[in-house]
Amino acid sequence: MGTRYRALFYHLGTLDEQDLARQLRIAVERVDQQMSNWRSDSDLMRFNALQPGVWMTLPAELLWVLQTAIQVSAESGGAFDIAVGDLVGAWGFGPQGGLADSAQREALRDQPRASAAMALEFDFQAGRVRKRFPVHLDLSGIAKGFGVDQLARSLEDHGIHDYLVSIDGEFRARGGKPGGHPWTVAIERPQEGIRQALGVLQMGDGGLATSGDYRHFHELGGARYAHTMDPRHGAPLDNGVASVSVLAPTCMLADAWATALMVLGAECGPAMARKHGLSTLFLLREDGDLRQLWVEGNSMRR
Repeated sequence: MGTRYRALFYHLGTLDEQDLARQLRIAVERVDQQMSNWRSDSDLMRFNALQPGVWMTLPAELLWVLQTAIQVSAESGGAFDIAVGDLVGAWGFGPQGGLADSAQREALRDQPRASAAMALEFDFQAGRVRKRFPVHLDLSGIAKGFGVDQLARSLEDHGIHDYLVSIDGEFRARGGKPGGHPWTVAIERPQEGIRQALGVLQMGDGGLATSGDYRHFHELGGARYAHTMDPRHGAPLDNGVASVSVLAPTCMLADAWATALMVLGAECGPAMARKHGLSTLFLLREDGDLRQLWVEGNSMRR
């Protein structure tokens, strides 16, 4: 996935650390092999290359991620959609890099788009999927979170129940530190070129993910375009939201909902977070200042 993974845990008794390290590596490599947009031989990219109507048998994990993505898409009113691979590439955020010409970008902005829910047809009994329409899927907003959940599963398989695992800025926690202290994770100040903590979140059992506009962006014609796509308008997001951090039962859900709530913005995002019981921190750019908006969810701490 082009980044690092990390596992911090406490465990009493014997432990085969070499076997655990191997299992953690296998877990993330399996996700990368199935879901990466940066590997031409990944299951996802091979599926993207197929013509509509052609069935492809997919691994159970990838099927689960696709189903979850469609579920979050439906629950968010289409704010989260994985059928944006063409947009990601056209705006220079895909594996090819570069920027498409203005005519191509405008064509993608104006043409009718099929969501993943509309485009994908599942045969669950046979474990296969096909496309009804030509779409290019991008799992950048959900696969990393799923990878974090797989790291947690590897620790659980080794009898470890007090841990904090992460891939880049996505986290999954369970239990706590000795003495009953909770796991704490810093929230980054959304400022270009500066790595500085804005505050700290205390995590209960669950996942934490952040989506923001300050790490990956392009400047074009005097304007700055972040990597998050608004599938409803066929263009990069531009709504004044600097970042959204979400606490959810799993990191996969936190990852997808962080993107969805960022797209929904300051007007609709908080209400959607409350509706689904998601503890969420919105960081909003307003007249050169940064405003924090906290939404209290069902069971997570801050």
